[in-house]
Amino acid sequence: MKLNFVLAESALELIPKEILKTPAVVSDARRRGVDPSRILLDRSIHHSAMAKLRDSEKKGRPDLVHAVLLSVTGTPLYLDGSVKVFVHTNKDVVLELAEKTRIPKSYFRFRGLVEKLLSEMSDEGIIKAYQSRIRDLVKKIGSGKVIGLSVQGRQTGLEELAEKVVASKSPCVIVGGFPHGHFTRETLSVVDELARVHEMPLEASVVAARMVYEIEKSLTRTND
Repeated sequence: MKLNFVLAESALELIPKEILKTPAVVSDARRRGVDPSRILLDRSIHHSAMAKLRDSEKKGRPDLVHAVLLSVTGTPLYLDGSVKVFVHTNKDVVLELAEKTRIPKSYFRFRGLVEKLLSEMSDEGIIKAYQSRIRDLVKKIGSGKVIGLSVQGRQTGLEELAEKVVASKSPCVIVGGFPHGHFTRETLSVVDELARVHEMPLEASVVAARMVYEIEKSLTRTND
């Protein structure tokens, strides 16, 4: 079994053109010595400028994406080549990681890597960057069952979900890569089952790590 893991609608984007000339962005670009259009939007730095952006509560959290990727790519299931990772952004850009690719543990190195990927948009290398809507990505993956994890879903135990994933030929698990809000209707339209894994809202990195761990356990039981 290979798990397709999609971090959807991720809060990962370059500075939008409407705030390129705001003081917070200009100051950050000058300090780093780079063009403002090649900088990742980051709420911790550009908060004052982000009030002008639509759906700003879902934007500007590259640190969240970094945390989720570290959680998933550090698992035994990923390291043995059984997890394929895709990061779908709120701008319909997909970062596709080659099998067993490790990302920088340093957030600043990760930021620089993603800025380069989003600026150059290359479909070559161990991390490809290309335009794709979520429905087209899921179609490309060719998943047998697509499970979305959301607080809006039906309360379901992780063990039960993991068994469904393992039983599927080419399963896909979708986790939101944004700090607040919910999946768009387009994302929901590709989901076969929407599940909530805990009574409390959990960080995306915690949800992702727990899901992968339960799948590992389910596979072990299946192979015994």
